[in-house]
Amino acid sequence: MEAAAAAYLGMGLCAAGFFGAAIGIANIFSTTIETVGRQPNAEGRVAKYCWIGFALVEAVALYALVLAFILMGKA
Repeated sequence: MEAAAAAYLGMGLCAAGFFGAAIGIANIFSTTIETVGRQPNAEGRVAKYCWIGFALVEAVALYALVLAFILMGKA
């Protein structure tokens, strides 16, 4: 396999990282909405952890984006 073909394949695999991050973010916010719906008085505590989890999952997507740009430079 040529190096350019491997770089394009790697960029495609980075797209899977974006998909995983999208699923993770959707899961975080849907669980937060469900929790606040069940116990409205816990919103302050739950929202703090929601945003921390969002930031951690979004970091994975940013790492995948950086890796895709690095691989695009190799192609």
